[in-house]
Amino acid sequence: EAVVPQEQFSIAIGRRGQNVKLASQLLGADIDVLTEEQEQERRANENKVRSQRFMDALDVDEMIAHLLIAEGFSTIDEIAYVDLKELADIEGFDEDVATELQNRAKEFVEKRNKDFAKKSKDLGIDEKLKTIEGLDQDMIIKLAENNVKTIDDLADLASDELIDILGADTLTEVEANRIIMAAREHWFDGEEK
Repeated sequence: EAVVPQEQFSIAIGRRGQNVKLASQLLGADIDVLTEEQEQERRANENKVRSQRFMDALDVDEMIAHLLIAEGFSTIDEIAYVDLKELADIEGFDEDVATELQNRAKEFVEKRNKDFAKKSKDLGIDEKLKTIEGLDQDMIIKLAENNVKTIDDLADLASDELIDILGADTLTEVEANRIIMAAREHWFDGEEK
């Protein structure tokens, strides 16, 4: 991902996108060029989704959710399994608050994993789909509910179809492409489907 000032945006992309295409080929990776404003908006959306997730899962208010995000926490699992001292050291927290938060996080993770195992079995999700990096349990369930139950089903999707299923605020086009390419890898390495 490259972030450039608005006035440099067209220069960075190049005529008909040739600069981005060339850089992508040289690096062997997808490059997403964003203006600083787009990057700020993307980060704000990401934090909004993350904040809501923390508020729902941990039953905390927006202020605590923002504090956790500011300290670099991005998933409930991180809160559940981080060293307790790291949580207790957050400004305004103490050991009691940290312990309570961690207990709530652990309860949430255990329940989520149990629910996932049951839904996964009921929906007939292929185990290989669970190995694709970038997909969390909620995404995998949502995919299965939309009849994407194997890595081949996932590999057959275009990035906009994947975004439609999972929601525009869940992942960017670059992330969607990365997930689809990971699902297609076995097509090119001589493995059987």
